[in-house]
Amino acid sequence: MLSPFSIDETGSGSINRLWFRGGLPPSFLARSQAEGRTWRTAFVRSFRERDLPQLGITVPASTMRRFWTMLAPCHGNRWNAAELSRSLGVSTPTVNSYLDALLDALVVRRLAPWFEKNLRKRQVKAPKVDLTDTGLLHTLLGIRSEFALLGHPKCGASWEGFAMQEAVRILSADWEDCHYWATHRGAEIDLLVNDGNQRIGLEFKKTSAPKMTRSIHSALADLHLDRVIVLFPGDTRLQLHKRVEAVGLTLACSQGLL
Repeated sequence: MLSPFSIDETGSGSINRLWFRGGLPPSFLARSQAEGRTWRTAFVRSFRERDLPQLGITVPASTMRRFWTMLAPCHGNRWNAAELSRSLGVSTPTVNSYLDALLDALVVRRLAPWFEKNLRKRQVKAPKVDLTDTGLLHTLLGIRSEFALLGHPKCGASWEGFAMQEAVRILSADWEDCHYWATHRGAEIDLLVNDGNQRIGLEFKKTSAPKMTRSIHSALADLHLDRVIVLFPGDTRLQLHKRVEAVGLTLACSQGLL
């Protein structure tokens, strides 16, 4: 897997381009959207047919193509191996082995759930799954332009994954120490990071007007969070609550989140 660009490297003026095309250099630097899409399509094919076998992953290329394509709509969702196993006509352990192959190849990321001890609420146990590069995600979803992306049902989930990756980089956090938290009654926090002596919650919202939500109030109380940061497109800071601040992604990349 090529080392991807970050906003620090491409500049804040290229955030939308980086989000749509992803961070793989040949895709981001392509002369046109069509050229970038052609490169990403070829990359997905060669990755299945050549790179995965070189990593010792022996899943047939046609099977991996179907699995990877079916996995793209699951981006940002809780992992449900049984659902995909029924669609593919294979066992649940086999589907989990396909996911492990893409995790090992670093093209998919798994975000573990957080369990708060002594909390008398049913907490979600399933991990979430993201594709690590949004350019590849958009290609697998058949999204051909930035305009089409904005009207796609996965637009919000795509932006959340993109912003989350930048937030983890800004905080210099280890993905192994990052979690999400949710209860079966609907309370949720997109990312939970223990940063030194602070416990920080992060929410990612594709909106120009972030606001307090019931989920944030629940997370503050149930998780004993020191701070919650709502990351959104923009270049301003807004105080939403004594312990909750909304920070534009452009500003976060130039000044940091804390």
